[in-house]
Amino acid sequence: MKASSTYTVKKWEEQPFDDISSNMKMTRASVEYALDGEINGKAAVEYLMFYSHFDAQDQHKTAAEYVGLVRFNGAVGGKSGSFVMQDTGSFEQGTASSALQIVEHSGTGELKGIKGKGSYRANKEGFRFEVDYTL
Repeated sequence: MKASSTYTVKKWEEQPFDDISSNMKMTRASVEYALDGEINGKAAVEYLMFYSHFDAQDQHKTAAEYVGLVRFNGAVGGKSGSFVMQDTGSFEQGTASSALQIVEHSGTGELKGIKGKGSYRANKEGFRFEVDYTL
């Protein structure tokens, strides 16, 4: 089954933990998203990020790779519960793109046993989140 939604960023708290050079760094970010659509609820994420090029004046010139663990809590296809996903992605030329993998045995409630993968993409055209899953 496939489900999709749009999302908004509700919180983004990012702190550097290793300044490699004037335009290269590593950070840790705590992020919360609100999802609306066939996937409806909230997602809390902890990211580790590596900026291979950071431009404070123009974020569209920034390039980064990131990994994270996402805990989704809400409903997918009308079934409620929660699950965890691994998030591996990059930010380049103003677009964030991620591959998501649902962590096996992480589902709760009506989402217990959920398996699958997904993706999200964020840029100036909008924020889109999708999962391809089985229950």
